[in-house]
Amino acid sequence: MGDDRPDAPPPHTAGRLTVRDVLDLDLVTPWGPEVVAGSAHLHRAVRWLHVAEALDVGVMLSGGEMVLTTGLLLAGDERAQREYIESMQRADVAAVVLGLGRAFRTTPEPMRRAAERCGVPLIVLHRPAPFARLTEEVHARLVHGRFAALDLSERIRSSLTVLNLSGATLQRVLDEIATLSGCPALVVNLAQRVLASAGDQGSLNGLLRDWERVSRQVAELAGSGAVTVGPDGWIVAPLEARGQQWGRLVLVGHQGTEESGHVLGARAAEALAMHRLLGDRDRGWEDQAAESLLLDLASGTARPEQLLTRVRAAGLPVNRRVFVPVVVRPLGPAPDGRDDVPELIERALAEHPDVAGLVARIGPAGTAVLLSVPYGQDTDAAVRRVAVHVHEELAARGRTAVAGAGLGCRELDAVRRSFVEAVHVADAAVAGPPAAPVARLRDVRLRGLVRLMRDEPELQAFIGRELGPLLRNPALLDVLRTYLDTGRNKSAAAQVHHVSRPAFYRRLQSIESLLGIDLDDWEQLTSLYVALLAHEAQRAAGPGADR
Repeated sequence: MGDDRPDAPPPHTAGRLTVRDVLDLDLVTPWGPEVVAGSAHLHRAVRWLHVAEALDVGVMLSGGEMVLTTGLLLAGDERAQREYIESMQRADVAAVVLGLGRAFRTTPEPMRRAAERCGVPLIVLHRPAPFARLTEEVHARLVHGRFAALDLSERIRSSLTVLNLSGATLQRVLDEIATLSGCPALVVNLAQRVLASAGDQGSLNGLLRDWERVSRQVAELAGSGAVTVGPDGWIVAPLEARGQQWGRLVLVGHQGTEESGHVLGARAAEALAMHRLLGDRDRGWEDQAAESLLLDLASGTARPEQLLTRVRAAGLPVNRRVFVPVVVRPLGPAPDGRDDVPELIERALAEHPDVAGLVARIGPAGTAVLLSVPYGQDTDAAVRRVAVHVHEELAARGRTAVAGAGLGCRELDAVRRSFVEAVHVADAAVAGPPAAPVARLRDVRLRGLVRLMRDEPELQAFIGRELGPLLRNPALLDVLRTYLDTGRNKSAAAQVHHVSRPAFYRRLQSIESLLGIDLDDWEQLTSLYVALLAHEAQRAAGPGADR
């Protein structure tokens, strides 16, 4: 029966050329090609070219061939012409090319009607065509395309494997996938919730605003279970390992070929599966995505243009909310060695459903939470309630902690700076825990300001000018620290160092001599105190320290 409808796109083959691609070659144009039947099927893939005059050539084909013939054995036999086209249909050829001039001066009508009925593209060449030249050209392109596909596959795999083996976060791996594909990339779970996203901010915002419709389109494309390249460059690849699927990778608007789309989808999905296997198997990607976001915020490396989509993807409410970053640092290890602070914060949030929060560890000595408080509520009171609950839970376990909070932010763009502030406040609070359940920058005073500025080159140079010789004499530096910590009480400081007062006085005189200062001069003493605080902040941020 006739079928004028276009075929479904053919399955992926590396280095694919379509019938239309072959007809558009500069080599073919002078031969006067004309599509006389099956024009709706010119997107079929051409796997190989086959020159044949035999009537039973169909039994020697395996599908996808473009068959070139002059029709010498078909001339004058209409039945043979029809049967020839029908055998081509059974062999699933890509197209039949008939060179006019030797057996036929014009298109044989029986072949044309049969080709139209069978849905087989029939192309006639009106001028003499050296089939050998066409075969050589097309085969060279097919082989080159296959090598190009292999090269693309290897480049993608190499780039993403390096990231995985270096311990990169899920967000970093997805950023690289978005860069390689040149389009937005999303990781979604099987419930179609977006876990992570990367790529152009404007495009991502549009996708997430209309996610209900977009997710239905993703589900339709993902029906086959394999990598699917849909219309308009949509690529959907299943994410699975050990026989279990846990999500999908979605690339939107890939501008490359269908072949590169298949390669990209397969290699990217492979890299994400490796990332999951190399990561913490006890935590889902929902937790890993939250941790990646909070780590980037705490370190100040979060990209502003990605914040809205990443926070939305993490499931945190964003409309008419005030955002407050809080960092909790336990004072001393847990008796059982288990860090359960994140679980305690989650429990506290569950007790206060009006406040939403995103919780994750940001290092061996700290847990961060990004609170989302409804606009109009007393933000400070909401933060305090959660903090008090956490302190009570810790106290019941015989533990203590400090909590540092940044400023409340109505715009996500301001959260990065506020988060860095919360980290510094918590750091400073560890050295002098405040009475309040939550420390703010005003509570840690000079120590907090110095810690906030510890990465500034001017402050680092100030440390060298004020403390230079003492930095090479740790014993005297410790004497100065004790002297200042005891409020310049020489007797108390001498007791701390287990030396006599005269011996301690001599050490103070050595400090004055080395630095060329008078410890009774308040301005000079204040400069020393600030430099000492800055030096301690630098040590806290040094190699191996949790920032």
